[in-house]
Amino acid sequence: MNGAFPTDCCLFELSAFNQHERATVTTVGIFLFESRAREVSSVLLHSQSSGLNCFCPACSVVVLARQRAVPCHRRESLSPGRLRRGGGHPVGVWLQEVMKLKQRVVVLCAVLFLLGLAKVFMLDGGEGSATSRRDLRAFRKMEASLSLAKGDRLTNTLQSPWEVAAQWVGPREVYPDETPELAAVLNALATARVERADVGYKGTQLKALLVLDGGQKVVFKPKRYNRDDVVEGEPYAGYDRHNAEIAAFHLDRILGFRRAPLVVGRFINLLTEIKPAATDQLLSTFLMHGNNSCFYGKCYYCRETEPACAEADVMEGSVTLWLPDVWPLQKHRHPWGRTYREGKLARWEYDESYCEAVQKMPPYDAGPRLLDVIDTAIFDYLIGNADRHHYESFQDDGGASMLILLDNAKSFGNPALDERSILAPLYQCCMVRVSTWNRLNLLKGGVLSSAMQQATAHDPAFPVLTEPHLAALDRRLSGVLATVRQCMETQGADNTLIEDRMNLPHP
Repeated sequence: MNGAFPTDCCLFELSAFNQHERATVTTVGIFLFESRAREVSSVLLHSQSSGLNCFCPACSVVVLARQRAVPCHRRESLSPGRLRRGGGHPVGVWLQEVMKLKQRVVVLCAVLFLLGLAKVFMLDGGEGSATSRRDLRAFRKMEASLSLAKGDRLTNTLQSPWEVAAQWVGPREVYPDETPELAAVLNALATARVERADVGYKGTQLKALLVLDGGQKVVFKPKRYNRDDVVEGEPYAGYDRHNAEIAAFHLDRILGFRRAPLVVGRFINLLTEIKPAATDQLLSTFLMHGNNSCFYGKCYYCRETEPACAEADVMEGSVTLWLPDVWPLQKHRHPWGRTYREGKLARWEYDESYCEAVQKMPPYDAGPRLLDVIDTAIFDYLIGNADRHHYESFQDDGGASMLILLDNAKSFGNPALDERSILAPLYQCCMVRVSTWNRLNLLKGGVLSSAMQQATAHDPAFPVLTEPHLAALDRRLSGVLATVRQCMETQGADNTLIEDRMNLPHP
């Protein structure tokens, strides 16, 4: 300020305030300076017409910058750059109360804001609740165990890999969330000697049933397509894709479902590993195409004219671990199955209230089965599997068994096709597990495709998926999240997100 005013007046140096902290207003008024209000009891007034002004709380006098100096009634001695407090003057007390009120309002707004954020995080998979924190811990554990060592073997145990894996199986999981032996079991699947080879069990697609060293049964599905081949037509068209079985197993790990049998890629020599151990029935389907060994097996669609062929004698394929015989399977017709007849629709394809009818039928009227079906719909949509016309559970389970994610090979056929009808159980029932919702939110933003790359990096058949298929995973995940949000908007989060966690003990 200019030096026209005596220092014993109620003035202070302008340097006492930061120039950037000054408020500009069109009319004269009282403004507190946030960062200095507790240190300086004066209030700076600013007007576009009158310039700087000073208010003295000790004498209640306003001195305009363009006015003649008005001495302070108390004549308190002021040092440059500072004004002494005005004691208990009513105006000073009033300013202090205003400041306290303002602080309380700020604190209240902050609390309300944080409460709102907590609600949003709880719904979007954040850490806003005990449930969300538990799901986040499970996600971090999954991330830490995602990478598997190549060539790993079991140590410090007398059990075989098959015995270890058999002990994992329970009513609600094929393998537990902590499986330090997983890499060793998968390596055994990829390398163990073949003791016996036969045609596959009944079905529509080509496969072979192998018995590995130690008596472990596995299913071998041969390579029929190159990685970048696109399967056109219906979403369930084409041959089985062996790499889809591998990717589906690892997606099951990533989602935390743990309901898919173990699968690994394997390169197998038909001449030295399969033929010496093959049954006559399987051997009768072998033939040569040029220099390549081929076989066509026995199945509904198996044809001598459409064999699977190796490169010379070495064939790439997938090996799926057979579930223990002590856990016999029961087959169910999927309530959202297709008719596979041209011009004939299933009821769910035209009846939007179909879920209400399903919820009145056992085992969907109680227990976890309906939520399992919805989880499976999300799983199938992500991998592009529109061919789950039946599903399996364990026998005599009273509806408590998980829906086992078997036969996922009709997946990853066309990365450009997002078959929304696969999600019918989700958008017709408009419900999903809280744990599934939280996990899906933690996988958005490219995390899912990155996790898939990391999970499959150890596999002998790596790269398991091409970049377009990895991108399709992330894109389809966004579609699932949008579908759930739409349900929450129409019927509320409490009716959409269902808390259902069944951890049944092993027998």
